[in-house]
Amino acid sequence: MPQKEDSKSFKIILPPELSKYYEDKNKVLGSGGFAKVILAEHIATGQKVAIKVMNKNYLKKKDDLHRAYNEIYALKHLSHQHVCQLFEVFECEEFIYLVIEHCPGGELFDYIVTKKRLEEREARYLFSQILSAVAHFHKHGYAHRDLKPENMLLDDDKNIKIIDFGLSAKPENGLTSALRTRAGSVLYASPELISGEPYFGDKTDIWSLGVVLYALLCGFLPFDHESTVELYKKIKKGEFAKPPWLSPKSLSLLNGMLETDPKRRITIEKILSHPWMASSSICIPQETKITRNALNYRAVQLIAAYFKWSLVYAEKKL
Repeated sequence: MPQKEDSKSFKIILPPELSKYYEDKNKVLGSGGFAKVILAEHIATGQKVAIKVMNKNYLKKKDDLHRAYNEIYALKHLSHQHVCQLFEVFECEEFIYLVIEHCPGGELFDYIVTKKRLEEREARYLFSQILSAVAHFHKHGYAHRDLKPENMLLDDDKNIKIIDFGLSAKPENGLTSALRTRAGSVLYASPELISGEPYFGDKTDIWSLGVVLYALLCGFLPFDHESTVELYKKIKKGEFAKPPWLSPKSLSLLNGMLETDPKRRITIEKILSHPWMASSSICIPQETKITRNALNYRAVQLIAAYFKWSLVYAEKKL
């Protein structure tokens, strides 16, 4: 697996509007070129949360401020059990703060590195969760456009939570509309995307999912090279190593997802019904929508208990 890039850092001080509700635990969970994620605790409930802090000045310099608002909009509209939940948003002159679900299991990237490679049963279990979330995105007209193990976290129970929707796209006329903006990480990018051609967001997401599945099963990427020119050639050819431990069914699915012609690439519906997905008794998570803010609800529970109210009365009262 490739090394993750070093990131730009900046000092985080929670504004009073957040610090009166959340205690900074002085632990950095992750950082990137324009953002840092810190661990915090909701004071009223004791629930651990992550706070993603985005540097607006840096985003403006890169003409990328829209990415922050893009992520907020997507998270508000794509509630799903395998999407990292957004609890709260606060914006000031310099920063945007997103209070999100804390996923103590860390990145799927690091999990793969630790395990070397996953057994098929575990890979299938995790991949079914990823697939459930991506099918949900596509159903609601979104393409993620940056699917990779670094953007997939694990919760306490090692369940997937997808993050980082800054590059997501929701074409006005749906996913049948072609996109032209190049986005995402080259190692996970489809041939049509790196070629600079118009492309379809759902098709390029499926290619990225193929790369993720390959990484789960093999512990390394199907297309990798120090030279960007050579890497592009490998991606466009679509030829990848086939280690002997890959089963015929898994190889069949990978071939369908890593098909260089987007018109012939397998659809998400056919992935869900592919023999490899049904090779053993797994439960493919069904779509569920998170209808209320978990932190708010826990706060209501505590307040109701304190005043000896019923939950129904407490929710009406508050």
